[in-house]
Amino acid sequence: MQLRLRQFRPRTGPHEHRVVQPRQPLRHTTLRAPDPIGWLYGDHDGLNRLAGLFSFAACSRHTIVHVPLRDAVPPDEGIGEPVDLVLVHHAYGLRPSKWPALRRALGAGTPLTVRTDEARTARDAASWRGRQQRAGSRDELRHTTHARTFFLFGSRDVFAETATSLAYAAGWGPRQKRVAEGHSRMMAGLPLVEPPGGGGGHPDEVLVCFKAYPPYAHFKRPGR
Repeated sequence: MQLRLRQFRPRTGPHEHRVVQPRQPLRHTTLRAPDPIGWLYGDHDGLNRLAGLFSFAACSRHTIVHVPLRDAVPPDEGIGEPVDLVLVHHAYGLRPSKWPALRRALGAGTPLTVRTDEARTARDAASWRGRQQRAGSRDELRHTTHARTFFLFGSRDVFAETATSLAYAAGWGPRQKRVAEGHSRMMAGLPLVEPPGGGGGHPDEVLVCFKAYPPYAHFKRPGR
């Protein structure tokens, strides 16, 4: 997939960071952080581009991927405050408390076009699934919410697995029953690590839902 991005090189003290954002906003994609359940609603374009961004993040361990979602057109369902999304490798060392200052320093940025490697993403996702079948494997997405931003920290393989799940939701969501009438359909979930002290209630998760945007009369299922 070809991704049209905007690249930034902000500095915090002596450190330079590389931050990328989608060049065009994901207008019909909304994220609500888990408490303990979160929701990611998106149309085909939004879920498909998110899949590409996760695939890019998987192979870009020194890059922060920032997806502004707070100002997207909200769906007519779901609860909670919309949040932005940040993807970053767990070894990067980004502290969420430092993100607001870093975000303010982004400036205008420069255009960047990249192409993701779907074959490599599929191999990395298969590697993750193979390890998850072993006892004691805990390669999942760590998460936290700060400054109206949902942070996901992970490895190359777990980002790749999430990319394939989002691609599945983008491709098969439009084929589900009654989506042309405005109904959402849950298609996948994000593999989140349970936070410290959890275990007594519902585990944290983010449900990925396909939802077409109105007017629904314009929506057509693939092949029609």
